[in-house]
Amino acid sequence: IMKKLIEARFSIGNIVKHKYLNFRGVIFDLDPEFNNTEEWYLAIPEQIRPKKEQPFYHIFAENEEIFYIAYVSEQNLILDDSGLPANHPDIKQIFSDFDGNSYMPHERAKN
Repeated sequence: IMKKLIEARFSIGNIVKHKYLNFRGVIFDLDPEFNNTEEWYLAIPEQIRPKKEQPFYHIFAENEEIFYIAYVSEQNLILDDSGLPANHPDIKQIFSDFDGNSYMPHERAKN
């Protein structure tokens, strides 16, 4: 069965905000479609529960209180155009510089 190619709207390093929940963060990985447990999926309130056939993003998320890892559907994200860097402590494990829009992944060591 041919999988149709899914265009992702966001890319790794982008800073995004959730449309409904109060957090922003940096995308560090993505799944072309939903790849989490059914329990996780059903725990999302039905009014904002996304469809599974779309990209889902792994995000170093933060709000005023805490840092955490979020897993969010593309339909529930928008780009954060504030120009402000994110503060999640794990960002520096994967990314180096922030250019005002996105974080740049560390240069991979050349073999």
